[in-house]
Amino acid sequence: MQAPLVVFVPGYMQRGEAWAPVARRVAERYPTLCLDFRTHTLEGRLAELADVAPPGSAAVGYSMGGRLVLHLAAREPERLGAIVTVGASAGIGDPAARAARRAADEALAARIESQPIERTVEEWERLPVFAGQPERLVEEQRPGRRSHDPHELATLLRSAGQGSLRPVWDRIPSIEAPLLAIAGERDSAYVEAAERLAALAPRGRAATVAGAGHAAHLERPEAVAGLILDALS
Repeated sequence: MQAPLVVFVPGYMQRGEAWAPVARRVAERYPTLCLDFRTHTLEGRLAELADVAPPGSAAVGYSMGGRLVLHLAAREPERLGAIVTVGASAGIGDPAARAARRAADEALAARIESQPIERTVEEWERLPVFAGQPERLVEEQRPGRRSHDPHELATLLRSAGQGSLRPVWDRIPSIEAPLLAIAGERDSAYVEAAERLAALAPRGRAATVAGAGHAAHLERPEAVAGLILDALS
């Protein structure tokens, strides 16, 4: 029996190569693909993901990438053979909170469009969610972040940001595939989201990565790869 393809889905302001350290380990046992999106809207990215993830494949997504994986699975519950999210949730359920986030995302999108990409990346690197990352790791991510076009980033934020996306918590119970929700132990909001995803999914499980923040796959790639391999075995 052929091993399933494992598709790695990057987060906002990432390229597919951000998953390389994890994908190399997983590739020792499974065929892998690090997806590098060409489009910058929700529907475009869902179509791209569906194109490269054949029935029975596994999809592994970080942050915005994790939300995209959950949305694809919510639309096509039988497509994926396994789902792994890292630092992701199924959306903002409270309408007022989602509206506030949408307004904040629009303000950020407008700022991204109005300034050089270097300034945007500098501001992004200072976000509290990334606090605690070693400077070496920050520097390694910088070229990929700076390779983005500001207008495309703004378009993506307006289309697939947390303020724009409809939450899919109510669809998680319909997903029959095994679902592993990973979060770094310092990322308390997403530890809670991971536990909620695991509780709702019929075959759900949550895992916390010790010593990691929001980007656990970058901060502890060996640990995350091990969790993925365990989930697929």
